[in-house]
Amino acid sequence: MRRQYAEEGLAETELADDPVTQFSRWFAQAERVGLTEPNAMVLSTADAAGRPSSRTVLLKGYDRRGFVFFTNYGSRKGTELAANPHASLLFPWHQIDRQVIIAGRVERTGRDETAAYFRVRPHGSQLGAWASEQSSPIASREVLEQRFAELEARYPEGEGVPVPPFWGGFRVVPHTVEFWQGRPNRLHDRLRFTAAGDGWEVERLCP
Repeated sequence: MRRQYAEEGLAETELADDPVTQFSRWFAQAERVGLTEPNAMVLSTADAAGRPSSRTVLLKGYDRRGFVFFTNYGSRKGTELAANPHASLLFPWHQIDRQVIIAGRVERTGRDETAAYFRVRPHGSQLGAWASEQSSPIASREVLEQRFAELEARYPEGEGVPVPPFWGGFRVVPHTVEFWQGRPNRLHDRLRFTAAGDGWEVERLCP
C-alpha cells in the first residue's frame, strides 16, 4: 500500500523566518483545501519511566509562546506531563502530503486563559468536562450518561457552568519544529527549525 507523492517541494528560500509563521501559512492552506479538522494533532507524552503514549487532541490556539490544547489534568496525558513535562505534536495532513512535527517542553496555561476558553465551549462540552473522570475506569456507559444528566439538570442551557479545577490548558513551547513535504521516490523534503538563543536555526534532514 503505497502511492507516489507529487506535491510541490519545500525549499529553504520559501520558509518563513520563524516556525510559527511557517506553521500559520501551512495551516491556512490546509483549511483552504478543506481538510477535515486540520487542528487535529497526535500528542505523544511519556511517563517518568520513559514509557510513551499517544492520542489525538485538538489544537485550540497558537502564537509565538507555543501551541495550546485543553484536557483533564487527571487524565493519562495530564499525569504524564506533570511527571515529564515534554511532548511531541504531529499534524498528519495526509491529503496534501504534509506533516508538521513539534517537540518541546510543556507548561500549564494560566487560569484566566483556561476560563476564557472554557466559556466559549458548547454547553454540552462544558458539562462533559465535569462528567468524565478522564482515563479512569468506569462501570458502564450508563454511569457516564447518568452523571451527565445530573449535571444537565443542575446547569441547564443558558446557565453558567463553572470551570472545573481539575481541567485546563497545556502549552507546548517548541524547541524543534519540522516541516515535512512528501516528494516523489520517497525523496521527501524535511526542514527543521531548532531554537537557538533568541532565534532559530534551520537544517535540512535526509528523508
